[in-house]
Amino acid sequence: MFLYLAIILSPLISSAIVGFFGWAIGKKVSHSLAILGVLISTIGSYIVLYKVQLQGLYFDGILYNWLSVGSQSFSIGLLVDKLSSIMLVVVTSVSLMVHIYTIGYMAEEEGYQRFFSYISLFTFMMLMLVLSNNFVQLFFGWEGVGLVSYLLIGFYIKRESAVFANLKAFLINRIGDFGFLLGIGLILAYTGTLHYSSVFSSMHNLISFNLPVTSWNLITVICLLLFVGAMGKSAQFPLHVWLPDSMEGPTPISALIHAATMVTAGIFMVARLSPIYNMSHTALS
Repeated sequence: MFLYLAIILSPLISSAIVGFFGWAIGKKVSHSLAILGVLISTIGSYIVLYKVQLQGLYFDGILYNWLSVGSQSFSIGLLVDKLSSIMLVVVTSVSLMVHIYTIGYMAEEEGYQRFFSYISLFTFMMLMLVLSNNFVQLFFGWEGVGLVSYLLIGFYIKRESAVFANLKAFLINRIGDFGFLLGIGLILAYTGTLHYSSVFSSMHNLISFNLPVTSWNLITVICLLLFVGAMGKSAQFPLHVWLPDSMEGPTPISALIHAATMVTAGIFMVARLSPIYNMSHTALS
């Protein structure tokens, strides 16, 4: 558990320190702290990958209950398996390289410490998304990477084109996230739970269900609504139009967000929810 928490929280802690106190501790200490936080996560991710792939490690547990409404509990938990362990290594390795590259690229730019705080925060949000074991936490990480991408695309706050670009990215992603949220809402309404394993086991009872007042298969509708979220996040047609404008952000953002991590969140989500997608030939098509 300590290893899992170290992987997740190290970038968050370094982001908070650099974000709030970067002006006082200077550039060198700021980037050193940011890189240290991601380095700890990267080393931990490789340890987890080794344990999962070679020693058969599997973990699915709840850290704490965040909110209870009637009989429904919303929790913060972790799921460590082969899929998440591979994605952990991808996210942390790319993020570490981007952090190191940023030292030289942003050396003469204003907002140096702010930039390092943002990219560390992005790494934390992405790790929350990857390690989630329930839809609430998945949605938190999903919205978190969207928020930080908004901040990074509009990093040059005095440049009008950057302000329009980050607003465009934010609004188009909200369209995708609206579909994503509707899909999660249908899952909660018909299964009574948002924990992955419980949802997967409950879905078999819904194969013959149709969406009320329609002839549409319920599972197909859920899968397609969730995929709308992936279309926005992964810049797939027709929700792809934010991606070219997002190049208004500094170049390291292209590597971190648009090439390796955030745009793969949609693919990761579909892979994670493959037990549901496998029940719908329409959604798979």
